[in-house]
Amino acid sequence: MVSQTDVPPAASFLDRHRDRLDGAKAASAGRTWFSAFDESPSPRVYGEGAAAEGKAAFEAHLGTAFPLTTPGAEGDVATETSPYGFELGVRYPRAHDVDALLEGVSAGARAWRDAGPDGRTGVCLEILDRLHGRVFELANAVQHTSGQAFVMAFQAGGAHALDRALEAIAYAHTEMTRTPATAVWEKPGPKPGAEPLRMEKTFTVVPRGTALVIGCNTFPTWNSWPGLFASLVTGNPVVVKPHPQAVLPLAITVQVCQEVLAEAGFDPRLVTLAAEAPDDRLASTLAVHPQIRLVDYTGGNAFGDWLEENARQAIVFTEKAGVNTVVVDSTDSFRAMCGNLAFSFALYSGQMCTAPQNVYLPASGIRTEDGTKSPAEVAQGIGAAFEKLLGDDARAVELLGGVVNSGVLERLAEAPSKGEVLVPSREVTHPAYDDATVRTPTLVGLTAADAEVYESECFGPVGFLISTDGTDESIDLFRDTVQRRGAMTAAVYSTSDEVVQRMREAALDAGVALSENLHGAVFVNQSAAFSDFHGTGANPAANASYTDGAYVASRFRVVQSRRHI
Repeated sequence: MVSQTDVPPAASFLDRHRDRLDGAKAASAGRTWFSAFDESPSPRVYGEGAAAEGKAAFEAHLGTAFPLTTPGAEGDVATETSPYGFELGVRYPRAHDVDALLEGVSAGARAWRDAGPDGRTGVCLEILDRLHGRVFELANAVQHTSGQAFVMAFQAGGAHALDRALEAIAYAHTEMTRTPATAVWEKPGPKPGAEPLRMEKTFTVVPRGTALVIGCNTFPTWNSWPGLFASLVTGNPVVVKPHPQAVLPLAITVQVCQEVLAEAGFDPRLVTLAAEAPDDRLASTLAVHPQIRLVDYTGGNAFGDWLEENARQAIVFTEKAGVNTVVVDSTDSFRAMCGNLAFSFALYSGQMCTAPQNVYLPASGIRTEDGTKSPAEVAQGIGAAFEKLLGDDARAVELLGGVVNSGVLERLAEAPSKGEVLVPSREVTHPAYDDATVRTPTLVGLTAADAEVYESECFGPVGFLISTDGTDESIDLFRDTVQRRGAMTAAVYSTSDEVVQRMREAALDAGVALSENLHGAVFVNQSAAFSDFHGTGANPAANASYTDGAYVASRFRVVQSRRHI
């Protein structure tokens, strides 16, 4: 009889989390609702002391050296300032010698490969479980690096990010175990009674090589964890290169990864943090290194395009900028439509890759239950919804969060010069952080002729209401713009089945996910793990999707050996 102490830690981890893995697999296959990590930060869920303990753990990092080592590091860097107005002062090893860094990261690669799909999956599931144990600490770290309000940081940066990581692991386990580890091949003999030809074959999942995850400022965990865990679970060592303004959430992530890897008997450097000063250009140096075979990137078009063109030795997964569009034709619930759009514009001050930007609507107005509404009246309706949502500063900051960087403010300041200001932005005073930078969205009126304005992403709290000759032109502009410029989301409001069907066809042509007549508590800039795909990989905004089989399957190959029996 094998005692519990004889069970390898990786195997025991998989046994411990088997139900969670099976639930994630079933939900992904059926596209049903599933969540393994509760999104409510309520004490009734996490306990009375969890929030305070998490905040204290975050604050204990401030002004200290984070306890991680990086092979080839030289000195340290402290680069983070909270959008709420204070410096974090956390110091991290500054990656310097790239060859030494990559040598350290890959030192344990063979043992990690030999752990097999089940062993690696068990370790990754245990990492997620322990990250969940630090979810309040992570939420504070995400809040004060990204500017998200706390509840959003807890949900998007904690629970939902964990779900997306679990989704990637579930897809990867399915793909890695699609082929059996061993098989007996038997071919009948050429004549009756002749001995069959028999062979034993072994099939091994072989990773691509070292992976590079390039973190972003706005969603440091949600956008990094799917790629990190998709690469790690498929056997690839991972270099985590965070955005200089959002290091702490990924430093905590790497710390937990290393703790679990070491406990399971693997080299903890299989996941290593590579922090940099803002001008080090470490991502571009690493991305073209011959040892880097996988790259995950979320961010602007310029660097995303550069990666796709120059990191030739690697498979590159990018999520870049797009022009998210809403086509408004008609509605039977004008107030609900305006409320839904207002929330979508306001959530995290529009600093989401899924937030709407362009609203196409007929210059002659849209049909509603209260008669025809002109574009100006639609703007007034959305403005009234803004006032309801954001009129009270203390309530507004919990939806808007903080402006993440000066570039957002610059685009917001320039927006009024682009067209007619239909709803102006205003400054919001944060009740707890005097130096926080908080702004409400602005809506600017344009016409279809202003393509040079609305065909580019204006990242931040800026929306364009674009008057067209009619819904036909709106749909044509939507299709054309997304095919050329890309989009992560699209939406339509219409009481006409014909118009909705035409939008579905246009969305298929453009390769973008479509939301139809959202009135309630679902918004175009939100996606549900295990059910909604994030991005399609079918338009210029992204070349991959969180998460589908293609997202994980190209991170490994199956290599066989065979022998006569």
